[in-house]
Amino acid sequence: MPDRRIVVAQLRAHEDADALTLRPPDGLQRQLHVAVGDPQAPLSKFMRILDVNGLLGDDGHLRPEVGLVSMGDHFDWGRPDDRMDATHDGTLLLSWLAAHPPDQVQILVGNHDLVRVGELSGFTDEGFVEARALADKAVEPAQHAAFLSRYPMLASPAVITRDYSCFDVRQKALVTRLLKTRRVRLALAPAPDFLLVHAGVTTEDLALLGPVGPDAPSIAAALNAFLDARVARWKGEGALDLSPLHEPGSARDGEARGILAHRPANPDTKQVGRANRRYDPRLLPAGVTQAIGHINDKKARELMGSWATSKTPELGTLRGLEIGARADYHLGCLDHDRLLFLDGAMHQVDAVEYELFDLELRQRLILR
Repeated sequence: MPDRRIVVAQLRAHEDADALTLRPPDGLQRQLHVAVGDPQAPLSKFMRILDVNGLLGDDGHLRPEVGLVSMGDHFDWGRPDDRMDATHDGTLLLSWLAAHPPDQVQILVGNHDLVRVGELSGFTDEGFVEARALADKAVEPAQHAAFLSRYPMLASPAVITRDYSCFDVRQKALVTRLLKTRRVRLALAPAPDFLLVHAGVTTEDLALLGPVGPDAPSIAAALNAFLDARVARWKGEGALDLSPLHEPGSARDGEARGILAHRPANPDTKQVGRANRRYDPRLLPAGVTQAIGHINDKKARELMGSWATSKTPELGTLRGLEIGARADYHLGCLDHDRLLFLDGAMHQVDAVEYELFDLELRQRLILR
């Protein structure tokens, strides 16, 4: 009875959010390893996606033989009418993931996660609701200026009306705890030539870290060591500083920039560069395939320009970018792709249409 498993998983998520226990590794061998693109969707839909793919157990957690990677961004989805549910569900979802053993569920951190301990870190629940209400009304340029003079830590009113609209301090506390316990990561390396990151890492990004080895485990280790060092210096109050890898947005500096916010783009279509929050994917480290979340097919096709043969988005699908004599952005994942896109806009598609990624086969998950 699949509906029963979904209901039990949702109940388990409530229990995990109310009293989260971070378990040690259990050392079990997993027969199946899966990655899921940005889970910005109702908790019920996320659980249904797992269940229709045969991943949920009867106890409300993943089956013991299943390993899962979440690609980051666990908060913020839907329309203004969804804000209350989305605020609640984000905490439930991330708590449920974190309650699994860390060698079963691995969690990447995304820009929507880190903003809770970044630009939004100074808000109380009441202060955020007040600021968001003012932002909803700030439709004229003069109103923008007045809003930003009051909230200089935000790049624009849209930051909390559209992008990060579902915040509360409970989320900040959860993200803080997961950072302090190293339960969330900047990067994972399932194989020497395969790197999982939220938005992509270029050679220019790696140069900010100093000498880094050329393989995926070396890159992941350098990124995670940087994260751990910065978290160790942070007292858990105020904004977490991850510059220069990730620079928060503000009224003075504009939108957030860096490895958690940028997107790949065809430089013949869109101007690339750190200030534009876009990078040329031909600058990805050689010899390593990267899988990312962060960008769905609709936005990707806008940025790929002539590299995409069609402008019609296919939400819910995995996609790839091959870089050779010419770049080719396409549906599905091919052996020679340098960049794989796992964010399928979960909130906008039916659960049965949302594709998960098989980490061994590097293809869409097909039940085995």
